[in-house]
Amino acid sequence: MYCLGRNPSRGFSNGIEFQGQVQQKYGTVSKLSLQLGAKGVLVSDPKALYHIFVKDQDVFEETSVFISLNKVVFGDSLLATSGNQHKRQRKMLNPVFSIKHMRDMIPTFTGVSNKARDTLTGIVSEGPKEIEFFRWLNRIALELIGQSGLGYSFDPLTEASEDHPLISSIKSLVPVATKLMWTRVYLIPFVQKWNLGGKRLQRFVVDKFGWKDAHDLRDIVDVMHKSSTEIFESKKAALAAGDDTVAQQIGQGKDILSILSNVAGASKGIYDNLIPLNRTFVFAAMDTTSSALARILYLLSERQDVQDRLRKEIREARAQYGELDFDQLMNLPYLDAICRETLRLYPPVPLVFRETTKPAVLPFSNPINGTSGKVIHEVLIPTGTRILASISNSNCNPELWGPDAREWKPERWLSPLPSAVTEAKIPGVYSNMMTFIGGGRACIGFKFSQLEMKIVLFTLLERLKFESTDQEISWNMSTIVFPSVGPDPMKSALPLVVSIAPN
Repeated sequence: MYCLGRNPSRGFSNGIEFQGQVQQKYGTVSKLSLQLGAKGVLVSDPKALYHIFVKDQDVFEETSVFISLNKVVFGDSLLATSGNQHKRQRKMLNPVFSIKHMRDMIPTFTGVSNKARDTLTGIVSEGPKEIEFFRWLNRIALELIGQSGLGYSFDPLTEASEDHPLISSIKSLVPVATKLMWTRVYLIPFVQKWNLGGKRLQRFVVDKFGWKDAHDLRDIVDVMHKSSTEIFESKKAALAAGDDTVAQQIGQGKDILSILSNVAGASKGIYDNLIPLNRTFVFAAMDTTSSALARILYLLSERQDVQDRLRKEIREARAQYGELDFDQLMNLPYLDAICRETLRLYPPVPLVFRETTKPAVLPFSNPINGTSGKVIHEVLIPTGTRILASISNSNCNPELWGPDAREWKPERWLSPLPSAVTEAKIPGVYSNMMTFIGGGRACIGFKFSQLEMKIVLFTLLERLKFESTDQEISWNMSTIVFPSVGPDPMKSALPLVVSIAPN
């Protein structure tokens, strides 16, 4: 049914709940009133999503707001390009995110995870301690993408080491961008569209006349650009010095940036893209993966029976295989079930926006009753309409997943999924769900993320136990979901009691 409503991304802690309420009351397609009278359509219908993300993806493009802000933050990278430019970048990147290359990354992932585990084991060696664990997950995720993606170490992962400036910058990016809603919705797209003043004048205006939030965003971009440029220039120098120098670097030339830099040697156009891509790798790999890992460890801290069962599987696998290879790790059934169920029920990015570039017909899997009582099989979407694709609603549709769709049940993945799910033709690239979306803008690093999550969980849970505290955790919906404690939802935190797991 079409309905008038509020912005489903409103607020920090109730956006996901609001989306669920709209779907329960009005179904999988509903009309919404957005800010300043703009019209939007909230969608979780499988057939409609297929048209949005696959069949008619050139009609349902990323919004100008998304593209323009990402150009400011990341430059001309995957998150800030569209059309043929985006397709060329993905084609260049596809080989480094292949299964073959993932297999080569296991030693690096394992080394980083072992270092974090050993440090944490030392911290709790004399008894259980409450640790702000979201900080640790961010540190681990940054070091993983640093070594495997950039051939660079950001963090020795010791107890005394300070956070790399990139961590605070990346953690602050989404909250700061959220506070700049009106600026990123109206001002930034307008300035970029008309190229007002050029970049130097724009920077001067921000420096002299910008307010605190604008200065915060400027400082975040400066830190990310400085770090990315330094890493890229050191990599470029090592490659120019020859194979011996590369072999002495972290990653030994097998990291993503080294591979792309070798390719770029014959193409200045590719070289020009590497610094923006560098920034994008770090943000995308750190923020979303740490969010997913935080949710899993939180759930395991609340469900000790599930944690104990998973640890038993991990220790049995260690006893059988020793160091697990890619296939052995990825095929651990209960670890896989926990990851899939968490990514289904709690996607790190629960809402994705699109905008129609021309009028388009959006068909439905099942007919719906309009406000006039007429049965509707499809609807004409005008040019410029904001599409709000609800990843969380799609993943939790009770018509597909059953009446327990909004319950966390890892065991559902240990037997065949309901036929309604497999026959729905959900257009996601991952496991009959929309968590990593689908089509030409699907998450290119979803296999990287899965491997990262499983190695970290395997390594930590083999030796450590996680328990909840008496502090209430809020899960805040911005672009990426993050945990917090206390009255300030902008300050991310996940306190957990960590101890040595019993034998």
